[in-house]
Amino acid sequence: SSQGQQTGKKEDSKMTLGLTMTENQATGLKRQIQVDELFFVGKSAFQENAVVRTTAFGRALFMDKQIQSSELDEFIYHESLVKPALTLHSAPKTVFIGGGGEFATAREILKYKSVEKCVMVDIDEEACKQCIKELPSWHDGCIKDPRLKVVYGDAYAYMMDTKEKFDVVVMDIADPVEAGPGYKLYTQDFYKHVADKKLNPGGCLVTQSTAADLINAGSSFATIHSTLKSVFDHVHAYRSFIISFGGPWGFNLAYKSHKSLPASPLDLSPQQIDKRIEERHTANAKESQFYDGVTHQNLFNLPKHIRTTIKSCKRISTIENPCIMDYGEIQT
Repeated sequence: SSQGQQTGKKEDSKMTLGLTMTENQATGLKRQIQVDELFFVGKSAFQENAVVRTTAFGRALFMDKQIQSSELDEFIYHESLVKPALTLHSAPKTVFIGGGGEFATAREILKYKSVEKCVMVDIDEEACKQCIKELPSWHDGCIKDPRLKVVYGDAYAYMMDTKEKFDVVVMDIADPVEAGPGYKLYTQDFYKHVADKKLNPGGCLVTQSTAADLINAGSSFATIHSTLKSVFDHVHAYRSFIISFGGPWGFNLAYKSHKSLPASPLDLSPQQIDKRIEERHTANAKESQFYDGVTHQNLFNLPKHIRTTIKSCKRISTIENPCIMDYGEIQT
């Protein structure tokens, strides 16, 4: 376990704040994250935001006291979210990001030379601007890329109103929590609108899909998958182990049948994936730290108990009856 790995470490001799963030991961299960330095703490119109330095994960972003991204492993999350979809698509030119406030999702998308336009819509302008200032390695300069268009607003409303269509839709939004702004973006209503009106032929949608561990997978992760299955021909669940999130984290990739797309992401060999990455990255793009052909196979080969959990879930999330994730009360 992550706690077990840390018990053998010598105590840091430096003076620390003595502050810990306590997160509820499931009923009866909490973990503590030691915070050594505060860079920014504030409350926007939508959420509490904090950028801190943690002992275990380095610099990290918290929203409503829940860790969102860390210096140690943000590359795993963002490459997992972006690269399978952009590698499977034949030649993505237009990409939509729902959320993505740290700008690392945009960073990964803009590594692909076929991308001509990337539209990012995030509801919290204040949080985004703090991320630009306090988390420079996350955006890594991509905010200056002329292909990136940033809109501060509601991603759901934007997608309902815009006449634009996209090759890939990437949903990098907060978990569907009660009173949170993003729960509509996990519903059948939204997915149907995207599938029917917002995706170009051969297009695909990928969404972060919450915790995919043994305790939590049967909740939001499985419900998001079954909701997508009610709309798209092909829905492929996958996960990555993200230590700063406390365990395996889920994603779902969805698309309608099209001659340019494989029936399964596993139809492409590791060699084919590696070749596509090499051919598609811009000349100055930093090499992937996590994702390659072998990793691709690993992502989509889920263990039996998780596959069984997903298959048995029949729940569909709708605007009227949304899937709400409950980690329990979150404390500091």
